[in-house]
Amino acid sequence: MSDKEQVDVAIIGAGVIGLAIAVELSKDRSVAVLERHEGYGRENSSHNSGVIHAGIYYPPDWLKTTLCIAGNRLLYAWAGEHSVRVRRTGKLVIAQNRGELAALEDLLSAARLNGVPELEMLSQRQVASLEPSIEAVAAISSRSTGVIDQMELMRSLESAAVANGASVAYVHDVQQLERTSGGFELDIRDPQGGEFRLVASMLVNSAGLAADRLAEALGYDLDGEPRMRQTVNKGRYYDIVTPEKASRLRRLIYPLPHADRSGLGTHVTLDIDGGVHLGPDTEWLEESTSLDFRADDARREEFLAAARQFLPWLEADDLMPGQVGYRTKLSGPGESPRDFLIWEDDGYVHLGGIESPGMTASLAIAIRVRELLT
Repeated sequence: MSDKEQVDVAIIGAGVIGLAIAVELSKDRSVAVLERHEGYGRENSSHNSGVIHAGIYYPPDWLKTTLCIAGNRLLYAWAGEHSVRVRRTGKLVIAQNRGELAALEDLLSAARLNGVPELEMLSQRQVASLEPSIEAVAAISSRSTGVIDQMELMRSLESAAVANGASVAYVHDVQQLERTSGGFELDIRDPQGGEFRLVASMLVNSAGLAADRLAEALGYDLDGEPRMRQTVNKGRYYDIVTPEKASRLRRLIYPLPHADRSGLGTHVTLDIDGGVHLGPDTEWLEESTSLDFRADDARREEFLAAARQFLPWLEADDLMPGQVGYRTKLSGPGESPRDFLIWEDDGYVHLGGIESPGMTASLAIAIRVRELLT
């Protein structure tokens, strides 16, 4: 880039959301994607379960519901068209005792009313025929749930955006940004330490963990309406590393979600390469806490106790600390969960609290952003 560049749209953040938006907007506009890290998806987008969700858990009027259901179909289609590895594993949401059956029925009814496809209630015998190694008295089967290779997905999105004419600039850190009469001006530091100015008619803030900080730099009140202040929530994983035991599990296995919708409980996920994982858990962090993506063995006993409720054969030696990820949330400890924030203001689009099912919804989110900027 030269000392001064001009584009129709500047997108901050090259995670899966920013790259999906770049593909959509670059079809008929000039687009520049700015990413402070050395490559795509170095934060949230590469430190998650890689699950293609069905949209089971969310209220009917939430974006998390509508965009997840639409995104599920779009993501499977994209993977097929762009040779991205994907496995339609299926998922069981289980009742661990008869006291949970009513809640399981309620969850199924709500999901069906929301339009979630390919759901079925299974009896204890049916569960045992599919997953003989788990203890459950009934389960919801979600056949549209699967897993995807997140890095291949982001690579394909980057390639498609560049093919459309977008530029994707890594190690380009936004130092300052302001709104002008004609749009936005961003002062950017490049990999060599030089600085240049990017002028954009429209600005998309898909910066993930840093989204609220950038909004504040533009003058928005983070505690105003809409609320943009984010909290950070740490999630640890443990890997089931004993091959014989890992091979017993063929699908994703989730307990019933917490009644207050604060989390999904300790669950089993499979990855695209056949690995089997427990997690993530939930730990709220102070605002000043630095993020550390190294494996963390702080909660082995808690994971083991939770998992043994439906995997009674699991032992401590079967587990090894796995990846660590961080969720961006618009709610804090003790607060009710909040929906995605996808909000437009005179050419500025803010994406806040894009936690799960953000990856599943990514292509549908991109279409929504395009609609907001039309």
